[in-house]
Amino acid sequence: MYAIIEVMTKPYSVLMGKAVRHISRMRGGGSALPGLFVEKIDKHFVRDTLAQLPMGIVLISGTNGKTTTTKMVVELLEGQGLKVFTNKTGSNFSRGVAAALLGEVNHRGKLHADIAVLELDEAHAVHFVQTIPPRYSLLLNVMRDQLDRFGEIDTTAAMLSKIAHATTQTVVINREDPRLAKIGESLSSNVVYFGLANSIKSTFPSDDALHDNSIERPKKSKADVVLTSVGEIATFKIQDTSIETPLKLRGVYNIFNAAAALTTVRSILGDRLDQVQLIKTLSSVTPAFGRGEQLRIDGNPCELILVKNPSGFRLSLSSFDPNNTATMIAINDNYADGRDMSWLWDVDFESLQQTGVSCVGGLRAYDMTLRLQHDNVTVDHTDINVAKCLDTFIKNNHQLPKRIYCTYTAMLAIRQALSKYTKVEDVR
Repeated sequence: MYAIIEVMTKPYSVLMGKAVRHISRMRGGGSALPGLFVEKIDKHFVRDTLAQLPMGIVLISGTNGKTTTTKMVVELLEGQGLKVFTNKTGSNFSRGVAAALLGEVNHRGKLHADIAVLELDEAHAVHFVQTIPPRYSLLLNVMRDQLDRFGEIDTTAAMLSKIAHATTQTVVINREDPRLAKIGESLSSNVVYFGLANSIKSTFPSDDALHDNSIERPKKSKADVVLTSVGEIATFKIQDTSIETPLKLRGVYNIFNAAAALTTVRSILGDRLDQVQLIKTLSSVTPAFGRGEQLRIDGNPCELILVKNPSGFRLSLSSFDPNNTATMIAINDNYADGRDMSWLWDVDFESLQQTGVSCVGGLRAYDMTLRLQHDNVTVDHTDINVAKCLDTFIKNNHQLPKRIYCTYTAMLAIRQALSKYTKVEDVR
């Protein structure tokens, strides 16, 4: 009797969820609300829907780079002819996955896809894998990020370890992160690594290097894909073959993420892989929304750079030349950003001394302005209202290319405010 009821209620929960999704989009609501609703009326909706996929689930987690790497893995798999489901909104909680599924299933709950590639927040991924074990997982890094939510860095590493141990087939690991490398050593299942050439390691300092901490480093493992050079042309060593390719992705951190994506797709497809097509697809991948996304305002580029911890902010600042470009910084401390913004004092802003910062906005605008002043960086305008700050920024720098460094919720507010100046992709 229970099974009959379950079959009968599934289309009902899908239809109700789709209705809530439609209403939410009409009213400009958040992307996760329909997911919250459908999980309330059908707690097994995500599990049962994803169980339809013949190639299973790829779960991507870590502190930095989840959204862009997920986008890369999706497009690389699609380039190999696969139909891929993903939570493209960047809402990396389980309710975000549920909301994304509502947009893809038909009215009877059928999902037409071969494989799912899911970006999940570390803490929520731990709960997710307890009921929905991934076939593949990709662990990117462990950094001091949002510690008011997750506790110490070793707590984050422990979460990623649980994800790895729940993975049923292959775990892809960043060998340059000592905490992740230790997880790799503890696994009995198939582990594949990606890494850096020694010549460019200093470009990608680990969390421990940034904070002068010591940690036992496991024996260096052989990597399937190694990033050997960065620049306009990136070079990867794939097994024993060196491959060069131009990339549309900007920022050295995104290029290292490309090594992670390549390794993951190679692990999934094995002998079925068309490597020529793989590299061709990689060369055409563009940044995810807000992660180096480029818009145009009155003919000039406007670039959005997401920042959320010292290592990511440092790498962003070192990746982009501030000359002949107007700079804005927007810092919020909402829950999704992390409430503790003390990490801003671990970032070196001296590269902005010559050009200064045109505008600083967001809930922590005055804290950010003070931080810049300590590094002798001039700030022309400060406003806690992000939209008003953006208006001033655009008005005062009408003829210049623009770059905005912003935390997550500030980025969402900026994208909404930018819609009156230019076309902005709807990612809900």
